[in-house]
Amino acid sequence: MPDDANTLPGYAFLQYVLDALCEDKDQLSVEGKKDELGILLTIRVSERDMGKLIGKGGQTVKALRTLLRIIGGNASERVNLKILEPGTAAGAV
Repeated sequence: MPDDANTLPGYAFLQYVLDALCEDKDQLSVEGKKDELGILLTIRVSERDMGKLIGKGGQTVKALRTLLRIIGGNASERVNLKILEPGTAAGAV
């Protein structure tokens, strides 16, 4: 994770929400990257927490993406959220 990842718009918010949502905190990983397309926040959680993160019918992750879009709009940045499947390496997806 870059040293300045926690200064990216939406990073601190996402970390706060996921800390409250996830039970397996040791397997929780949030990484941030900024490029010409905007900000990409990548999440990795345990298999047990994946259902909570996605929510019934995808409602939870949809709400997170909506809130990140609003946070990005306030900072004039495009914020995208990517969820990696449990057990995959960062470069494998």
